[in-house]
Amino acid sequence: MKKYLLMAPGPTPLPPQVLLAMAKPIIHHRTDEFKAILKETNEGLQYVFQTANPVVTMSSSGTGAMEAAVVNTLSRGDCALVVRGGKFGERWGELCEAYGVETMMLDVEWGKAVEPSQIESALKKHPEIKAIFTTLCETSTCVRNDIEAIGKIASGHQAVLVVDAISGLCADELKTDAWGVDIVVAGSQKALMLPPGLAFVSVSPKAQELMKKSTLPKFYLSFAKALKSLAKTDTPFTSSVSLIYGLKESLTLLKSEGVDNVVKRHARLAKTTREAARALGLELFSKAPSNVATAILMPAGIDADALRKKLTRDYSITVAGGQDKLKGKIVRVAHLGYCEESDVITVISALEMLLNQFGHKCEPGAGVAAAEKVLLQ
Repeated sequence: MKKYLLMAPGPTPLPPQVLLAMAKPIIHHRTDEFKAILKETNEGLQYVFQTANPVVTMSSSGTGAMEAAVVNTLSRGDCALVVRGGKFGERWGELCEAYGVETMMLDVEWGKAVEPSQIESALKKHPEIKAIFTTLCETSTCVRNDIEAIGKIASGHQAVLVVDAISGLCADELKTDAWGVDIVVAGSQKALMLPPGLAFVSVSPKAQELMKKSTLPKFYLSFAKALKSLAKTDTPFTSSVSLIYGLKESLTLLKSEGVDNVVKRHARLAKTTREAARALGLELFSKAPSNVATAILMPAGIDADALRKKLTRDYSITVAGGQDKLKGKIVRVAHLGYCEESDVITVISALEMLLNQFGHKCEPGAGVAAAEKVLLQ
């Protein structure tokens, strides 16, 4: 039996401490014992979000929290600006359109980050815009957007800034309050080192004021209900108790490492992977690479999906492929969450061998040597 290595940008591997925490006997979610756990996790979430604003915990995927961000802030006919530079930017647009929001699409070439000046220009031309939807890491292309610069622009406008940080939180730098981000959406199965099933949303005072005017339908996804319960250290509906156990442990691990150090660790592993790929004669797809994952273009004649399947079959390593127009063209190697130097070395070594088998000749050990140079610095 081979050891399985998960190197995709979600779900990600889980620390043994988190697995053990989730195996504890379940307790009732309306008890003082559970409230004490919620209090600790709520404070821990504010720490990793780097915010003094409330952070709502939802039992849903990240997309559920994205939908909640739309329905709690806008009304039918409101105008929203959506940055589309990949599949998850497109998802913001699809959610807005599903609820009758007038959506302005700011299309960005896949592989590139949005220019903050484009957002500034759109806001000047359309002062009626009430929300800006963008991503920290566009996971489909492994691109990081300059949220700090966008936040400075949005701070002088009525629009709330809503950021999908589902994969980016704790991997790419994000200072929610300092950068003026009104709503940050995150998911459990990424750098927070948990299984899928929880989503988190920070909500600024500016966003809470806009919530009062929103008329889109909502019940389970209501931030008003969630914030009212949060003020009493409770949840409006049944909590995912075992996942909250795991969340408590993962936040303990992240706090002990320090959120800035967690980001630096991700940056180091990302740089290691990128330099190794270049040493193998491969081209990187992203022009503004994220710390979450590295998108690597496959040489002409090599089907990225065929290579990924063989990587799983022969080496028990899972990486992600391309979506939509990038299907069969890129592999996305994640260095996210519970990931270490040895994991990166392992996947680079396997890629070296497979690339040679697929006809892309590269010097055995070249990628590993480049990776080691970065890690030894």
